[in-house]
Amino acid sequence: MTALVAPTGVWRREAVTEVKRSLRLPQFLLPTALTPAAFYALFTLALPHPEVPGYAVATLAGYGVFAATGPALFGFGAGVAVEREQGLIELKRVSPMPAGAYVAAKLAAAVTITAFALSLIYALAIVAGARMSAGTWALMALLHLASAIPFALIGFGMGMRMTAKGAVAIANALFLGFSILGGLWIPSALLPGWMQTLGAFTPSYHLGQIARAILDLPVTGSLWAHGAAVAAMTVAAAAWAWAGWRRSPA
Repeated sequence: MTALVAPTGVWRREAVTEVKRSLRLPQFLLPTALTPAAFYALFTLALPHPEVPGYAVATLAGYGVFAATGPALFGFGAGVAVEREQGLIELKRVSPMPAGAYVAAKLAAAVTITAFALSLIYALAIVAGARMSAGTWALMALLHLASAIPFALIGFGMGMRMTAKGAVAIANALFLGFSILGGLWIPSALLPGWMQTLGAFTPSYHLGQIARAILDLPVTGSLWAHGAAVAAMTVAAAAWAWAGWRRSPA
């Protein structure tokens, strides 16, 4: 009755529960939140790099997208696969809870972990000398947080189709593949031609280019083309996730 009278209450409670559960899992929280910050600190602060103005800001564009990839792929891909094998999803589907509340709660947890990872990277960027206006910081944070959505949908589709072990393996492969081919660690222009071609089919590449445009950095292609590519990939990922949800008996 509560769900019918105040459906938003179910969505909110499910989201709060999922966020708390994720924050109480250090084996999930620490690797997904600290790894992007550790990589950013290594390549921007610790190792020698080109002494060019704005280096800390330029690298921030890609590493922010990188920070959104891990929580979305592992939280959805591996997490959903584990819960499906345990029968938790089957239990939720036969309950009066709206199906979308489960997905929205998972997304809320992924975005929360992404926000935590971004706060670490942004703090390191300030230490490294990154200086931007408040509006640019806000736009950058909004884009980086939204970057979790397409990866989360891809992970959800995986979780509804694969075993837990298979989902973890594929999530690891995609985590590295999206980061390298998308030019999040090193510029795409430095990659071999075939890797650049493959990178154009990843959301990470286009999100990284949009982040560079926000920072007034050189961009390959037009901003509209990158935005359209991200939108098309997000719709395709949503269809992949929805089909997996519909076909799964759990």
